[in-house]
Amino acid sequence: MSSTTGGRIVVTGATGNVGTSVVRLLSEDPGVASVLGLARRIPQWSPPKTEWAAVDLSSQRADLTGHFAGADAVVHLAWAFQPTHDPATTWRTNVLGSIRVFEAVAAAGVPALVHASSVGAYSPGPKDHAVDESWPTHGWPDAAYCREKAYLERSLDIFERDHPGIRVVRMRPAFLFKRESASEQRRIFGGRFLPGPLARPELLPFLPDVPGLRVQALHTDDAAGAYRLAVRSEDARGPFNLAADPPVDAELLGGMTGGRTVRLPRAAARSAIAAAWGLRLLPASPHLFDAVLRLPLMDCTRARTELGWRPEHTSTEVLEEFLRGFQQGAGAATEPLRGRKVG
Repeated sequence: MSSTTGGRIVVTGATGNVGTSVVRLLSEDPGVASVLGLARRIPQWSPPKTEWAAVDLSSQRADLTGHFAGADAVVHLAWAFQPTHDPATTWRTNVLGSIRVFEAVAAAGVPALVHASSVGAYSPGPKDHAVDESWPTHGWPDAAYCREKAYLERSLDIFERDHPGIRVVRMRPAFLFKRESASEQRRIFGGRFLPGPLARPELLPFLPDVPGLRVQALHTDDAAGAYRLAVRSEDARGPFNLAADPPVDAELLGGMTGGRTVRLPRAAARSAIAAAWGLRLLPASPHLFDAVLRLPLMDCTRARTELGWRPEHTSTEVLEEFLRGFQQGAGAATEPLRGRKVG
């Protein structure tokens, strides 16, 4: 892997779960001259070599080309998970906003684009063995998150065809967690008023074991390390799977918490989630639950061999750290990651 100086790097979605880790690692890299973080709201946080600009990707008036001018790479992380009851709104931000980013990268002559795709872009796949980056990326069409991630994979196919001189990297990470993201992810998936203390093992006498509920997790800082390597490598192109071992299922969670696993039919679990979502008691939609049950396990050999990437945390360590943060209402000094303890 040949490296480059890094120069000036622009990061969209720079104040979120992944963005804060990517900005921090880039700001600490002696080969990176400067970082420009783009977010809807400028944070109080001031890492070295970093400047901020307020940008809303859903706005057609956003001057992305001006912000990208002179950049050596753009890392595109911005994403809106809500409102799940209004997929047209997330489409405007996530899909149309991303396309504006791609077009601005080309207009500004940026030589490299590193895009945050996801395991959610993959078509349904196996749970008993891992697939590489050649697995189809058509998503689960009933889930807005997967539908949007898959659509952007097709958009990048066209972008790469039309702009062969731009180095495009597509990161496809597993579910990303860190202590500082606990409050944000509670709000996004569990709701504003879900008490963190409910995550205590003694309050979880059993864990539902739903068929197909076997996924991969990764520490956000480990994912950010892969993004940094992709920015700094002149050879990195195409998709990279990112995940830690071991895969997460009810048995692993039961061993972590001491809870007993109880088999629960898919239909029963989905009905409960659909009822809570329909009553607007739960932000996470049953459509996303359907997708999670069908996500394939990912083989990360390419990231190891071509980027030289290795996760420093196991998935068990990731979840233990996240659950502690969940209980404590952990957060960070940005608007998306602000901490809040409930209950």
